Amino acid sequence: MMLLYQHASIFIHGFNHQLGGVRRDLTELKADNLVAGTVETLSAMGYQYCYGLGEDETLLTITRTPLVSALEHAVEPRALVFQHCRAESAALPPEPDDTVGLSRNQYFGGALMQELEIDNLPYFCSFASGCAGFLSLLIAAGGLFSSSNGGPVVCVMADSRPPGVPFDMLRERILGSDHSSAFVVGREERGYQLLGISYYSTTRKLVPLVEIVKRTVEMIQGLATELRLDLAGSEVAIHYPNIFPEPWKMVTRYLRIPRVEHVMDQMSERAHCGATDGVISLGKLHRGQRGRLHIVVNYGVGLHLGACILKEYDSNGANV
Repeated sequence: MMLLYQHASIFIHGFNHQLGGVRRDLTELKADNLVAGTVETLSAMGYQYCYGLGEDETLLTITRTPLVSALEHAVEPRALVFQHCRAESAALPPEPDDTVGLSRNQYFGGALMQELEIDNLPYFCSFASGCAGFLSLLIAAGGLFSSSNGGPVVCVMADSRPPGVPFDMLRERILGSDHSSAFVVGREERGYQLLGISYYSTTRKLVPLVEIVKRTVEMIQGLATELRLDLAGSEVAIHYPNIFPEPWKMVTRYLRIPRVEHVMDQMSERAHCGATDGVISLGKLHRGQRGRLHIVVNYGVGLHLGACILKEYDSNGANV
């Protein structure tokens, strides 16, 4: 599926994030029985540390600050869109003896909005896109701009490890962190302009890495062609999630872009933060260099693979 927005005047800015307050190295994780794989395997992938919730933290508490910061850049927002990789993160845990449907379904987004006294706004939520949530949020938010009237949309992502579940995925050799992030999608010319999205899904439980590489290259090239962009003649930054470092290197090499920046941000320091990986790197790499192209690659269970192309603008806020 390909979605083109180059004439829609949709911009992304106000990137904010927060990780869990407790940093552990691989040895500590293993000693606490919080990894399913081996320290050697994860270390060979490039991981050293990850972040988890502290005893005084919940997913709600670490998401509050990024959302409040994003709201400061969103004048009269029209709606909020939430995304979670884990189904368990989409609702607050019910009381064990609660059998009432209404009180058991305490949706995460609604609970957070109620705390911030913004529960008069429409909100939407999904969790079926896994760590491809950044792109699914853009697709959902983009659909809310059918007219030029109305304010921006605030997008929120949040996930934490359920009790008893390890921080890593054994087969995929992925180490994750508890994380939250928020950003603004609107008409104001600042941050990055959304040009287009290419998105692929399959219900297969396992996709060979060689296929992921091939599809990613083809999706980026096809999207650039539809947008009439000359990647070879442009300055380009490609943002990858903090997983599969070698396959992503192959993607960058096969794209043959002379002036390209291959971005995998702090994989050893903070591990994989779901779709928040892209939020963090986009916030860091905004230089006010108008016209520079950014490609954000997402891969998530489900299975979902996608890429979007953004154009950098020189106007930005404190957090882009």
